Amino acid sequence: MLLAFATLVLFQLAGEFLARWLDLPLPGAVVGMILLFVALVIRGQAPAPLRRVASGLLQHLMLLLIPIVSGVVMHTERVMREWWPFLVSNAVGGAITLAVTAIVLRAMLGRKGTDNV
Repeated sequence: MLLAFATLVLFQLAGEFLARWLDLPLPGAVVGMILLFVALVIRGQAPAPLRRVASGLLQHLMLLLIPIVSGVVMHTERVMREWWPFLVSNAVGGAITLAVTAIVLRAMLGRKGTDNV
């Protein structure tokens, strides 16, 4: 389990390094996730320990959002002053997320239907 968690951290560090070295307009964590995805596609599947660690992290995802919530609470005055862009960005971001999720779900369900033929 420790090795699986270290693997996730190493991919994030590699992503941070590449993002800074290549001056990419993406956060290093996103680049690290892309690297991990590519490695897992090449491997063909995720190792069981990595699946367990990832599942545990996803089950406690709310803990990762605590800093964001506390930041909003700390800057409540600014959010109240600039509520319109905050509201619009959240609504548009939510709508885009919902639309992309629906498109991906439809594509995956369509693919599943053709696999059974």
